[in-house]
Amino acid sequence: MSSSSSSSGSEEEDEGMDSYRKGGYHAVRVGDTFSGGRYIAQRKLGWGQFSTVWLAYDSLTSKYVALKIQKSAPEFAESAIHEIEVVSVLTKNDPDNKKCVIRLLNHFKHTGPNGQHFCMVFEFLGDSILQLIKYNRYKGLPLNRVRAICRCILTTLDYLHTQLGIIHTDLKPENILLVSTINPSNDPNRSKKGPILSKPDGSMNNGGGFVVNAIEKRLKQRARQAVARISARRASLGGFRPVTKGDRCFDGIDFRCKVVDFGNACWANRPNAEEIQTRQYRAPEVILQSGYTYSADMWSFACTAFELATGEMMFAPKPGQSYSEDEDHLALMMEILGKIPRKIAIGGLRSKDYFDRYGDLKRIRRLKHVPLARLLIDKFKFSVNDARDFADFLIPILDFAPEKRPTAEQCLQHPWLNKSSESSVQKLDSEMSKLQIK
Repeated sequence: MSSSSSSSGSEEEDEGMDSYRKGGYHAVRVGDTFSGGRYIAQRKLGWGQFSTVWLAYDSLTSKYVALKIQKSAPEFAESAIHEIEVVSVLTKNDPDNKKCVIRLLNHFKHTGPNGQHFCMVFEFLGDSILQLIKYNRYKGLPLNRVRAICRCILTTLDYLHTQLGIIHTDLKPENILLVSTINPSNDPNRSKKGPILSKPDGSMNNGGGFVVNAIEKRLKQRARQAVARISARRASLGGFRPVTKGDRCFDGIDFRCKVVDFGNACWANRPNAEEIQTRQYRAPEVILQSGYTYSADMWSFACTAFELATGEMMFAPKPGQSYSEDEDHLALMMEILGKIPRKIAIGGLRSKDYFDRYGDLKRIRRLKHVPLARLLIDKFKFSVNDARDFADFLIPILDFAPEKRPTAEQCLQHPWLNKSSESSVQKLDSEMSKLQIK
């Protein structure tokens, strides 16, 4: 999980049984009901440090919803009240449902053996774009798909920043969900199965349903690992990769998406913490503690866009024997983006931990500078034009000076974002025509 204590559904396999105690999670079984029998639990969708999220059937509206059940300790209840306040504002100010933000449908309290839990009912959405990246085997999505997702995210950020004065503070692929699932059979609205309306046999015995779910999950995990090992072995035979970038079929996948998880969001005039953002998407001003505003979200957006297009995180820092994870993070930034201006390097509350008075890193002296466009061409095999155009879009958003970064509204007007998806086809036709015998 993120160091910013995200309350989003996690990509880890299991939240562990030890947190199902007083003040912790509420143990849910398939068929359990909430809010006077209105919502019926169907299956677990995910979990975070603050909550578990379940697919539920709303018996009043006959629709599927996502039910987020917060841990019961006072600090988690406080966090839930904050999230309800923020998401209520988001939903109220978007009556036409055009701002690409998750909608809060209801909220209530549920009393269980571990205490009283705040529950939030959200619209049911699909897979995260991290799962989309995994689906494509971490190879990066076609650029026209990346543009479509970026437009949705920027629409959200423009709405948050310009209209509402809210900073998300934890933008990352896990917190951006497609409006429907990648695999139609996982979508209760598209699959042929009807809702579960009562508890399956045996699920009432000592939390049996919960334990069965955990065992089933571990068996599935082992099966996936076995498949991955076989695939890796096949790939190594003969020293070639048997799959190509175009192998995954994207037909039928709806690339519209929505930003979720506002548990850590704050109003710009009321910042809620010094350390925000999940590590890999954290802006330099947050690391240096020199103050942050809307532009910190823009940094996270640029990191997310890069990951969509390449399949890899832009910055994945690790601590070394003589330097911290933070210092490695700053070094990785400078290797792609150039030296941090001295004024910015020494201007934060934590600057002295990493920089000397000249603005040089104290413990990492040798940097391998590879400009972004060059990295896209050499490592990720982008064409020269695609690399140049994508870098032109990202570089201004990754300015070390937060006040110089373009706003979400300005990014929505950028030529790269408004390129026709046909341009690459036209370019290919043009190149082919040049090869014709004159």
